[in-house]
Amino acid sequence: METREKILKAAAEMIAEDAAAKLSVRAVAARAGVSIGSLRFHFPTQRALQDSLLKRIYEHLLPGDPIRDRTLSPRERLLNCLRQVLAPLGTNEDARTAWGTVYRSFIEPEPTEPVRTAYLAHEREAERLVEHWLAVLAEEGALPPGDHTRNVRFLLTVLNGLSVERALPTRESVLIAETETLNAAVDHVLSTGPAPSAGPPRP
Repeated sequence: METREKILKAAAEMIAEDAAAKLSVRAVAARAGVSIGSLRFHFPTQRALQDSLLKRIYEHLLPGDPIRDRTLSPRERLLNCLRQVLAPLGTNEDARTAWGTVYRSFIEPEPTEPVRTAYLAHEREAERLVEHWLAVLAEEGALPPGDHTRNVRFLLTVLNGLSVERALPTRESVLIAETETLNAAVDHVLSTGPAPSAGPPRP
């Protein structure tokens, strides 16, 4: 196995054992059985290591519709669905490019009717996707039946915030903070369930 792969494998194992693991250079090097100098050659900074690991984790998510993979718990499946949405965004330059496109398409122009219509169509597709996830979990009994609108908006707000963080020049890698936030969001949704229905469903 190549040194780079050994390092990423060791870091992934550490994260699997403890999602809050700090992935210090010394600890990862020891786990991988390589020198600190060798690790620094492949990953000059701790952030470079964490960002590469984040990309690797998301690349290995199950393809298709993760919410229907009953070999995993409802919690793990919902986490994978959220990660699958964030995965194509990438980090750093990729994320900045993606958000630049969003800005030029929907924020910079005057909010004309065509711009508004295009954005609302995009927003509704995102809502339908999250509604689908929660409906599947409700069908299985992991969530009570009811109106999931509140949790749909909550999860989309979390995803929007995390996607912006990926594009910003933060001090730390997004790996640890993003993992903690996604875990907290999923725990919240699965513990609170849907709100009582306030009226007829939206068309």
